[in-house]
Amino acid sequence: MTLLDAWFPADMGWQTLLLVLAVAFAAGWVDAVVGGGGLLQLPALLLVPGLAPVQALATNKLASIFGTATSSLTFYRRVGPDLRTALPMAGLAMLASVGGAAVASSLPAEVFKPIIVLVLIAVATFVAVRPHLGAATALRFHGARHLLAACGLGVVIGFYDGVLGPGTGTFLVISLVSVIGYNFVAASATAKIVNYATNLGALLLFIPTGAVVWGLGLLLAVANMSGSYLGSRTAIAKGAGFVRTVFLVVVAALILKLGWDVWVETGSRIVGS
Repeated sequence: MTLLDAWFPADMGWQTLLLVLAVAFAAGWVDAVVGGGGLLQLPALLLVPGLAPVQALATNKLASIFGTATSSLTFYRRVGPDLRTALPMAGLAMLASVGGAAVASSLPAEVFKPIIVLVLIAVATFVAVRPHLGAATALRFHGARHLLAACGLGVVIGFYDGVLGPGTGTFLVISLVSVIGYNFVAASATAKIVNYATNLGALLLFIPTGAVVWGLGLLLAVANMSGSYLGSRTAIAKGAGFVRTVFLVVVAALILKLGWDVWVETGSRIVGS
């Protein structure tokens, strides 16, 4: 890799750059509201000429960490998530994310994707048939049990983020709503802090390998931060009902995306055999 390649892909034109910047803004908005912005940003990066898949993954994490930092601060100032829960959960999630990334090469994604699709369908159905879920905070645990449940979720979802990744923020939100008992806005606020930590864990692994394309990543970070700021303010202003609606849309997109991946990968294996 040349020094220029470390800042911008050599074959990338202005039209492509403007497109991925627009996608990064939209991804920041979606991610701030309910998670799942990587559904937009990562596929866009994978289409950039001259950008290897590992560079796309690493550069996506660089942009995303700025976005999650922005939405975390905005939510903290306006919603005030409980840091006594969020910070331990985030710390364990980061460690689990590093562990997941370290073993990702020996755990192929195609093993997990069919299971995740089924889980997402169950989650979407669960939320759709319970319109009052997440409308108000009603904690299911207190004291040490509350912290233990939250940290357990952080470990499981952090490990998933390291191994595979798509929809991590979405899984955090629905877990915090359905297991812990937060409303959707409080869950989104806590999820941003945890998601920042998992992004940081993955990025700490990517930077020493030289996979981050810094120039492109920093430009995407500005766009992602702008979208994240607007998205977090929108979620706070519109409330839990709005976040619930966006959540269902994002989950449907995840089901379609991962379901298509499973279909293509299954077809490829059949043809190859």
